[in-house]
Amino acid sequence: MRLKSSIFVSALIRKLGNEGAFCCVLNKGAEEAGAIFVCHNKSRDNNDFYGPVSQSLLPEHHQHDRYFELLNTAQSDAEISQCIEKQKRFDPDIWVVEIETSASLTDINIISHEE
Repeated sequence: MRLKSSIFVSALIRKLGNEGAFCCVLNKGAEEAGAIFVCHNKSRDNNDFYGPVSQSLLPEHHQHDRYFELLNTAQSDAEISQCIEKQKRFDPDIWVVEIETSASLTDINIISHEE
């Protein structure tokens, strides 16, 4: 069984905040199972945008974990806002978490399609 989206987001923000990153919720979604997107703000107008990987693409032993894939890279703040609005039109119950840090994101599971 997967953690509720609200608990996952809360734990992620707390963990990264304790590590010195600034984190905030840009869009609060459905408490139970809202899709979670992550905006990695590496510096001014240099953002990466991650979205959830479909559970059907994951091996069975990873079905209960949350995995993310890179959707857009090196985007401006305005481009990221457009990405978020596009996702919200498709599903208004999404969560969007912004993480401001120059460090790489090692606290979320990222799937690379190059592997």
